[in-house]
Amino acid sequence: MTSEEITLKILKTLEERSDLTQRELAAKLGVSLGRTHYLLRSLIDVGMIKLQRFQRSSNKWGYAYLLTPKGLAGKAVITLRYLNQKQEEFEKLQRDIELLKAETDAYNSGE
Repeated sequence: MTSEEITLKILKTLEERSDLTQRELAAKLGVSLGRTHYLLRSLIDVGMIKLQRFQRSSNKWGYAYLLTPKGLAGKAVITLRYLNQKQEEFEKLQRDIELLKAETDAYNSGE
């Protein structure tokens, strides 16, 4: 998975569940905790998400990762770019399938 794909998944996941820990987020994404931490820090640094402290229980503080307006706009841009990339891959795969079908049809008609 590319960093952009993981970034998109982080933004989508945090939009739904902002109270996840980094460890929970890493497990949900299937990537290392270190990579998750690095990407979260970079998203905070560029202003796409902000970290907000909240009290989880009477004696323990937690954090929420909240998407900023810049984060929502960035998510839309990344989503569109990802969609275009996947559409191109899909169309290439369709062309490859058609070529393979034509090739197998040629083999079958030659028998």
